[in-house]
Amino acid sequence: MGLLRKFLAWLSMLVICLFALFFYLARPFNPDNNRYLAWVIARVGRALLGMKCTITGRENIPVDRPTVVIANHQHNDDLFMLGGLLPPRTVTVGKKALIWVPFFGQVFWLGGNVIIDRSRSNKAVAVMRATADAISKERKSLWVFPEGTRSRGRGLQSFKKGAFHAAVAAGAPITMVCVSQYYDRTIGWSGRREPVAIKVLPPVETAGLTADDIPRLISECHATMAATIDSLAPPS
Repeated sequence: MGLLRKFLAWLSMLVICLFALFFYLARPFNPDNNRYLAWVIARVGRALLGMKCTITGRENIPVDRPTVVIANHQHNDDLFMLGGLLPPRTVTVGKKALIWVPFFGQVFWLGGNVIIDRSRSNKAVAVMRATADAISKERKSLWVFPEGTRSRGRGLQSFKKGAFHAAVAAGAPITMVCVSQYYDRTIGWSGRREPVAIKVLPPVETAGLTADDIPRLISECHATMAATIDSLAPPS
């Protein structure tokens, strides 16, 4: 049952993206398209997976000003847990290969999301710095998985610098979203997914910081998120 649930959840994502293409083509590169699509995918996906997800601190997500959201990345199923947390006018960061995923890749591009080549780290940082202009001038928020790769529930990995360069350059606050460790396991004969807890922390202001402050900022955010993740207990 677990495999069937997983198959149906990801099939639903592709079907939803197929229909969303018409919406995206009608409003190309409108960042709010991403928020609506992510909300629908998350709600349907969690229902199909039978996943219980509790969220605390949702009120800490800024809705009246741009922010850079950073979250820990464990499995592809993070999409179903975190999709409903996008602030208004949010774009996300994804690797170049995503654009070749049927339907999803096309709406990802049409949503004005940031596509980077992780094999060229210097170029990736430059793209993130350029994204700062979109944050400050176009008042877009940015969602980033700063680890860059999935941890598969093995703890918080080191952070890449791009998101922090963007936040500091734009003077935008950093909002940390912490997800309890999970291992893509199912529970019982019904194949329901193990429960997950999520905590959103108060924004960390970056106004007045410079590039020299980025190493300290990364270290402090990493330590705060690691401690929070360790403290989270999945819902019973």
